[in-house]
Amino acid sequence: MPSRPSERGILLVLAAVQFTHIMDFMVMMPLAPQLMRELDLSAAHFSHLVAAYSLAAGVVGFLSAPFIDRFDRRTLLLWAYAGFTIATLLCGLAPNAHALLIARAIGGAFGGISGSLCLAIVSDIVPPERRASGIGIVMTAFAVAASIGVPVGLQLAQNFGWRSPFTFVAVFGAIVWCVAFRFVPSVRGHMQSGANKGQAFKELLRDANAGRAIVFMAIMVLGHFSIIPLLSAHLVGDLALPEKYLSWVYVIGGIASVLTAPLVGRLADRHGRQRIFTYMVIAASLVILVIANAGALPVWGTLVIAGFFFTFASGRFVPGQAIVTLAVPSSRRGAFLSLTSCARDLASGISSTLGGWIVIKQPNGHLLHFNYLGWIAVATGLLSIVLARTVRVNDTGAKPQPKPLIDPNHEPQVAG
Repeated sequence: MPSRPSERGILLVLAAVQFTHIMDFMVMMPLAPQLMRELDLSAAHFSHLVAAYSLAAGVVGFLSAPFIDRFDRRTLLLWAYAGFTIATLLCGLAPNAHALLIARAIGGAFGGISGSLCLAIVSDIVPPERRASGIGIVMTAFAVAASIGVPVGLQLAQNFGWRSPFTFVAVFGAIVWCVAFRFVPSVRGHMQSGANKGQAFKELLRDANAGRAIVFMAIMVLGHFSIIPLLSAHLVGDLALPEKYLSWVYVIGGIASVLTAPLVGRLADRHGRQRIFTYMVIAASLVILVIANAGALPVWGTLVIAGFFFTFASGRFVPGQAIVTLAVPSSRRGAFLSLTSCARDLASGISSTLGGWIVIKQPNGHLLHFNYLGWIAVATGLLSIVLARTVRVNDTGAKPQPKPLIDPNHEPQVAG
């Protein structure tokens, strides 16, 4: 039986799980120049490698949604995370682009499920009045992956080849799996309502508020992910950033996110999730327009812009995810978050494929029409502001006067 740490302890373990997911996914993007060069890939072919992960995660998430609330969340997390770790190892062993594509799809299938389970566990153990803050802690995994994981992966790739970052993630993932096995307790509260889970899933599909939340998540991802897959190639090819400085983009951006993500969560709890989300999207849109339309810049200019991009474009997901998790009661949350993850992954896969269709890599390394992706990102980001205001709170535990901070000594209310 695993030990029972504090609420914050569980959040940190889940953040470690998310760290490996995010590093595995993120490291593909800065590897774009190296992979496109060594495997002789076009922009479209590279976009397919990125999209395979997301599309597989979306399809499997949809297929698993009717069943995910029937089991202990800890048990499912351990099985899914084991599959993800093995698939990531297969990426490190891939002999060619075709094998890498298959391994990425397998990794996405398991990674998508375990990622949604992490958020479901957070939503089950953290009360609604502190949920944005709890999500902010778990989402610092993104910042750590960007500021530490991706630069380490890039350094490994430069010294030992593009396969080495995936091997590193697989080994680290095996360690995290052992920690999760030891410390993540069983989470069964969603199973004790007595409701028929099959009927509950049918009711979920008929829930208009849940549908609006899922659409909101998909549009929010489109607003962010339209430029992400080819961003590194754009920085190197169009903004004239030397490839050796590419890791610094993620170091600076990750540090900015580490410092701001928990703050954004507290602001969202204190001043309103929709209000803070709106501010973050507007700021992100301005930064995206600068990045997408800029020409050659000095190194320091590119790094400053990258810091603002990570702060606002990624930071919007803290209040955005909190809005989504409050859209359904606990008994439906696992299936709902699985469908939400499905929509998120399909949206990111579609946007990756879209980028491959629109952008043309020229012989000199420039990416033609990348600015079109910037305008798409801004348009969908502004649409997400409108959609966020249509999602109402439907969590029966929600309180009108939230507390802004997580109590570090609070023990999670989970069934043993």
